[in-house]
Formats: sequence, C-alpha cells, structure tokens
Amino acid sequence: MRILHFDLILFLCLSYFCISGQCCFFTCRLYEYHFIAENKSWSEAQRYCRENYTDLAKVFDMTDMSRLRNSTQNQGEAWIGLNNNTGGNRTWHWSLPGVEYIQNDSSWNLNGRYGNEAPGNCGRKRYDNGDKKLADVSCDHTMWFICYDEMKEDKRFYLIEKFMNWTQSQSYCRSQYTDLASGLNQVDGEEMKALFIGRVMSVWVGLFRDTWRWSDGSNFSFRYWDMQLFNDEQSNKTCAMTLLNRSGNWSSDECDKEKPFFCYDDTLILINVNKTWEEALDYCRKSHRGLVSITNPQEQEWVQDKAKNASSPFVWLGLRYSCTLDLWFWVNDQLVCYEKWSKNGTTEECDVAVGMQSGGQCQ
Repeated sequence: MRILHFDLILFLCLSYFCISGQCCFFTCRLYEYHFIAENKSWSEAQRYCRENYTDLAKVFDMTDMSRLRNSTQNQGEAWIGLNNNTGGNRTWHWSLPGVEYIQNDSSWNLNGRYGNEAPGNCGRKRYDNGDKKLADVSCDHTMWFICYDEMKEDKRFYLIEKFMNWTQSQSYCRSQYTDLASGLNQVDGEEMKALFIGRVMSVWVGLFRDTWRWSDGSNFSFRYWDMQLFNDEQSNKTCAMTLLNRSGNWSSDECDKEKPFFCYDDTLILINVNKTWEEALDYCRKSHRGLVSITNPQEQEWVQDKAKNASSPFVWLGLRYSCTLDLWFWVNDQLVCYEKWSKNGTTEECDVAVGMQSGGQCQ
C-alpha cells in the first residue's frame, strides 16, 4: 500500500472532502432525511427535493430505513427516490449493502441450469464436483440458501436447510443474520466451500437483477419490497413508495399519483481544489465541520459514491498516523474501528495521511 506523504499531494493533484452540518455526540451524519407532508406526483416531489435539499430519499440499508421511519409520525404512503424508468434494462446487484457487483464472466455458467430451472433474475450457486458457478434462475424456485453474519469472526456463513424462494431467503437472512452471502469474495471463499464438502446441491446467494434506479444516479442495491403488494411486472407502476404502516416496506404506484414524500440532504461536500492534507484540514475546519471520518461500511459506501465525482485519482480523508501515540486516528477523535485499506496493506510512518481512491479504497 502506498501511504500519501504531505509533500507528494500537490504532485498527485488530490481533492478532499468536508462535512458540513451539525454532529451528534458520537458521529457526524453524512446525510439527513426530511419528510415533506405535501401531496405531489413523483416528478414534482423530485423537483421539490432537488430545489430545497439534495434529492428524493435514497436508502442504503435497514439502518437507513429506521432513520427514515423515525423522521415522521405519518403512517401512510410516501414517495422515495427509486423509479423504474430505465426501458427494461436490468442490472445485477448483490443483496448485501456496500458490495458492488463487478461483471466477471468466468464466475457464470449460463448453460448450467438443471431440471425445471428457467432463466430468471436471481442468482444461485451449484456445488457438484467441478461445477461451482453461478446461474440465473427464476426467483420463485425454492432451495436451500447461504446466510452471512458480519458480527461473527469464527463462523460467518451458515447453510440454511430450508426450502425458500429467493425473496423469502433474503428476508430470513436479514432477520436472523446479516444478509444472503454476497460478493465473489464470499461465495467463492474457502469458508463457504467447506460447507459443501461431500454434498451436491444448489443454493441461493445474494445476487439479483432489476430495472430500478435511484433518482440521484446512485447504485445502492438495497431493496425492501413488500412482496404481498409489489408486482415488478406492473409496467404502469414505475415509482416506489414506502408503506409506513407496513414497517416501511416498499411497493410501487403510478408516478402521477400525489403523495407526501421523503427528501435527503447531503452534508458531505466534495471540494474540487487541490491542497495538501494540512491545508485541507484547516479549510474544512474554518468553512465547514472538518475532514470526513469513516466509521462503518455505510459511511464508506456514501463517501465512495461521492468520490466517483472527483477529477483526481484520490481524495483526502481525515485520517493520519501519529508517531507519538503510535496509532492511526481520525481528526474527529473517533477510534479506527472500521478499516478498508487497499489490498497491499498499511505502512505506519510519521507525517503521513490517508486519501481514498476515486474507486473507493484507502491509500
């Protein structure tokens, strides 16, 4: 891993992030939700949010859903920023928030369906001697599945020997563990392979594809559909709403219907001016709250999404190494409990600070 020294920054032409807005005691919120109790069509709501905040609300994970619901006492329907105006072009996603789908043709076996498996929009993995590749099959099939638990270190993957369709499997994993196993690092990993020694089977993993996109262009993969009410084949219902009286689950409706809605306000600001880390730190403290700190995967994804707009290879983060204390620390005094270094690892040296690649990892 290459750590960025102060005297190299101008040469590398780096940008950096600031946080603005109010902070709670433990952490700065990178964004806030606002419930607007005015009935508008989806397009009118989108325009209102863009004029007064950032955009219609996007949702990263269940933590976001709790924050969204807690921002209002309303128990009706409300628009969110997900829509299906893509002309039918489906995109693959991993179910686990923050895991980005990267096309890898060698991981697929599109001719490897068995029995009555029809092509579909959900991904399953088959373990049968040399056949350990993915196939796209109908989400209505029932089969065993693999759950992932991010809170465990000794055992993170669980084979659930229950026959469920893909949506039921996802709901089960999210309620009992973290999510369906997601990402090639997980589904091709040695720990998962150990679950199938001596077995021949097909299992659901956290791979799906759909035509839904967020209003601001983000590729967040989190979905929270109420499958009793939602029908993805209803071509006239192309805008998403949250059903606050049904635990916040989502359904869709015709976009010209008038409903209240949720906006989000982004307090993360990309400053497109090249400065050294110390100059960036001083600027952010004077003009905003400070250089951004990342304390969990959710914040990592949010900052990573913003970093895609940078014109330079890297952006500064509020992380530096202290020789006196012999540790890495965030400038907002948060302990470094969450890390996402690039694959070459870290180097503890005096007078070094950290930038994020425009693609998302720390350097």
